Amino acid sequence: MLRYSAFRIAAEGLRGNRGWTPTWRKAKPKPRYDVIVIGGGGHGLATAFYLAEVHGIRNVAVLERGLIGQGNTGRNTTIVRSNYLLPENNRFYEHSLKLWEGLEQSLGYNVMMSQRGVVNLFHNDAQRNAAIRRGNSMRLSGIDAELVDREGVRALCPLVDLDNSRYPVMGGLLQRRGGTARHDAVAWGFAHAADARGVDIIEHCEVTGLLIEGGAIGGVQTTRGEIRAPKVGLAVAGHTTTLTDMAGFPLPIETHLLQAFVSEGLKPLIDCVVTFGAGHFYISQSDKGGLVFGGGLDGYNSYGQRGTLREAEHVFAAGLSMIPALGRLRALRSWAGVMDMTPDGSPFICKTPVHGLYMTAGWCYGGFKATPGSGWCHAWTIAKDEPHPLNAAFTLERFREGRALDERGNGPYPWAQ
Repeated sequence: MLRYSAFRIAAEGLRGNRGWTPTWRKAKPKPRYDVIVIGGGGHGLATAFYLAEVHGIRNVAVLERGLIGQGNTGRNTTIVRSNYLLPENNRFYEHSLKLWEGLEQSLGYNVMMSQRGVVNLFHNDAQRNAAIRRGNSMRLSGIDAELVDREGVRALCPLVDLDNSRYPVMGGLLQRRGGTARHDAVAWGFAHAADARGVDIIEHCEVTGLLIEGGAIGGVQTTRGEIRAPKVGLAVAGHTTTLTDMAGFPLPIETHLLQAFVSEGLKPLIDCVVTFGAGHFYISQSDKGGLVFGGGLDGYNSYGQRGTLREAEHVFAAGLSMIPALGRLRALRSWAGVMDMTPDGSPFICKTPVHGLYMTAGWCYGGFKATPGSGWCHAWTIAKDEPHPLNAAFTLERFREGRALDERGNGPYPWAQ
C-alpha cells in the first residue's frame, strides 16, 4: 500500500516525483465475487472500503460505468454537517460526521476536512422558532448546536447584509463541527484505501442487466461481460430507478438536477459555511480561493448533469441579497448533480424485494455529507443481511406503513421537497 506523508512528499520532490505509483489498480473483472457494488462514487467506494475494513469481506468489485468520482461525488458544494431535525437523521448524520473526523487516519489519505463551522441564518420569528426546535433536537441527540444573535453572525461572516430590507438577519443556528471536505479527494481516498484492502475497482464497466434467479440476485450483466455474485449493492444516486426497473420493482424516487457554481479565486473572504434559507442559497470558500455556492433544484426531471439559466439567475439573486459584495465577482463555471429525491426528504439504506440486492439511495440534498455513514451502514446491511440500528428506519416499507421521515416538515409530497 502506497502511504502518503509529509516525509514522502518531501522525498519525492527531491527525486523528481519519480517514485509515485497509481492511487489504485486498474482491475479487470473476475467471473465471480462475494459482493458487487454498483457505482464508483463516494457511497459505493465507501461501501466497499467498510466491507473490507470492518467485515473482512475483500472479494469485492466496484463497478463504475465511467471514471471514479465523475458523478455526484465531484458535483456538489462539499459541505459536511449533522444539523438535522428528526432523531433518526440526527443519529445517522452524527455518526457520519464522526467518521469524517477520523477519515483521513482511516484512509491514509488527505481529504482536506475543514471544520470551519456551518451557520443557518434566520430572518423572522417563525424561522427563529424552527432553528430553536432543530437546535434543541440536535442537543438532545448529543450534537453540538448554538443559537447566535445578529452580532454573532457579524463576527462569523462580516459580509452578510444584516439589515437587508427584505430579509433582515435576526441570527443563526451554528454547528461549529460542520465544515467542508474536498470532494475529489474523498473519492480518491476511498478508492485508494479499498484497493489496498483487495477490492477490485473496475472503471468503464456499465451494468446493462441484473441476473435474478428464483427471486434472488445472481450477478450482473455488464459491457465487460457477465459477473456473478450472491450479493449486490446499488449506490448510483439519481440513476437508482434505472437499475431497480431492471430488477422489476418500483421505487419512490424522482431524479432532479441541483446546480452549483464557483467564482474566481480570492484571498480569504468567508471563514465558515453560510446558508440563507429564505432564498435557498449556501456558500463557502474553497482552499483554492473560489467561492463555492448553490441553491435549489432546477425543478424538472433529468439525467443531464447540466442546469438552466433560470435557476442560475435565482441563485445569483439570492446570493446578492445576502452578500451584496458578491456583485463584484465573476462566476467561472457551473455544474449539476443528479439528485435522487424521495417523497419525505430522507434516504433509503436497506434490503430490497430481491433477495441479496441492497441499496443506498434517495439522498436528496444530503448525499456528500452522508458519504462515510452511508457506506458504513450499507456495508453492515450487506454483510449481516439486516440493517444496523442507525439505518433501520431508512426502509422502503416506511411509506406503506405510514412511517415517513418528514425531515423538512413539508409532508410526504415530492413537489414540496
